[in-house]
Amino acid sequence: MGKAKIGIVTVSDRASAGVYEDLSGKAIIDTLNDYLTSEWEPVYEVIPDERDVIEATLIRMADEDGCSLVVTTGGTGPAKRDVTPEATEAVCDRMMPGFGELMRQVSLQYVPTAILSRQTAGLRADTLIVNLPGKPKSIRECLDAVFPAIPYCIDLMEGPYLECNEAVIKPFRPKK
Repeated sequence: MGKAKIGIVTVSDRASAGVYEDLSGKAIIDTLNDYLTSEWEPVYEVIPDERDVIEATLIRMADEDGCSLVVTTGGTGPAKRDVTPEATEAVCDRMMPGFGELMRQVSLQYVPTAILSRQTAGLRADTLIVNLPGKPKSIRECLDAVFPAIPYCIDLMEGPYLECNEAVIKPFRPKK
């Protein structure tokens, strides 16, 4: 199947305000580099909190760029401009609510405001799209919780086989 393409999308109004260091997108890349031993290629973008831009980016990464996984960060809170979950739902064929449920459950162990988070996940054809919170520490906590299911989900969608550093993260795949 070859090298996996993984989309990384940072949603932030600060991105369009000039010089901006994207710590959240880098946290996702660093975490995936820790997890994965198989070759993968990031398809990375920083975009503003605008629903049409988010939708177009997710569609392009899934349909044209061939990403088997797209991970977003930002835009999942209750602020009026936080529309990443709505954009994700609009472009997905089927939703995967367990991802958001587990991420909130894990985050509640650290902060009581985790109930304000609206991250979700869904499937667009052969692509899994997962919304993460915007803080780098929360990104790692949430990915540590949900990533064990991601390689098997991608297997079921006949995507690239993701091999992991099992000393860091142990993916779950049923015994054959």
